[in-house]
Amino acid sequence: MGGNVSFREALNERLKIVQPTRQKVADFLSQHPPQFTPGIKELVSSLSKRGIPVYLVSGGFQSILVPVAEQLGLPVENIIANRIKFYYNGDYAGFDENQPTSSSGGKKVVVETLKNKHGYKNLVMIGDGATDMEACPPADGFIGFGGNIIREKVKQNAPWFVTDMQELINEMKE
Repeated sequence: MGGNVSFREALNERLKIVQPTRQKVADFLSQHPPQFTPGIKELVSSLSKRGIPVYLVSGGFQSILVPVAEQLGLPVENIIANRIKFYYNGDYAGFDENQPTSSSGGKKVVVETLKNKHGYKNLVMIGDGATDMEACPPADGFIGFGGNIIREKVKQNAPWFVTDMQELINEMKE
């Protein structure tokens, strides 16, 4: 995605090539169970115990994120990601172009929607990518995360940058 096509167009072209069927997605999930960054389960649990809702906002696919949410104890409704559409026979039928995450700037739209819908006064985005950082504002804060991959743009521009979830867990304890 060298900037010549929109995120949605690139997503559409990639999915046309891959042609993900319902069976291919199921096979992928069975062969590649979720792997978690150290500390993420504890962080999500700690936030949840404090009554702080946690959302998974991703340019990836909801069907891939469902097992992640389940293992983190998050309701599936808290996944905001792209949705692959299938025909009744399980063949690929396209993707839901109404999902804000299917377009450039979509995470910003998601944050605005969450704040308006739920009245959140303090919404913090944690992420490793530029699109996560671009969602602040309207997010009230952004924490850059480099525990899996360090993206220099995020590291240089995030108000707070961590490489270990334990740092966030420790901060909550203070």
